[in-house]
Amino acid sequence: QVQLVESGGGLVQPGGSLRLSCAASGIRFGIVVMGWYRQAPGKQRELVATITSIGTTNYLDSVKGRFTISRDNAKNTAYLQMNSLKPEDTAVYYCNAQYLMFNYWGQGTQVTVSS
Repeated sequence: QVQLVESGGGLVQPGGSLRLSCAASGIRFGIVVMGWYRQAPGKQRELVATITSIGTTNYLDSVKGRFTISRDNAKNTAYLQMNSLKPEDTAVYYCNAQYLMFNYWGQGTQVTVSS
């Protein structure tokens, strides 16, 4: 079975940093596009960042320069380094793996940015 497990969320003050991890199993990690999405209460889920199997990245405009997505294919793990966090970044963050028409999702991890 495909399983994606996020970790690393928590409560931080504005300007702080967090690193999210997504451990994948049951998939050929090296061939999938990995992504991070987030969903705040009352809002639609939005794409935060993606990284292809060869390392091409794409970011939501509002996180460019602050967030970095990466992957370690040997460890079947994707990461999202989040710096200079803002209250607007508060959301549940979801890991996603995509291959062709197939999409798999983690359970989500809460990120709260508040003073």
